[in-house]
Amino acid sequence: MKKSKVLLVEPDQAPRLVDVRLTLKAMQEMVGGCIQAVYPWDDPVALVCNEEGKYNGQSPNRALIHNGIAYDTIYGPFFIAGVDADDFTSVPDGLIQKYIRIFS
Repeated sequence: MKKSKVLLVEPDQAPRLVDVRLTLKAMQEMVGGCIQAVYPWDDPVALVCNEEGKYNGQSPNRALIHNGIAYDTIYGPFFIAGVDADDFTSVPDGLIQKYIRIFS
């Protein structure tokens, strides 16, 4: 399996691009447990986080905002990956800077 570029967002850290093989084990290691994918945007990307991050003691990380209003908070590290059919892939080049700005 080839490596993919994803945007890793950790609490109190600037977002950064990392190269990773998107295996289940690697994704679970990045988020510290079982993964959950959410799709809060129209772009072909997923936000992949720990599905129990709010309840297992992980630190608050970033708010999700729609129309200037925070509607949820992601706890613990998460990453932004591209999506292609049923697979996670690299974040599309044209969207990397957009999501760096959103989570900086």
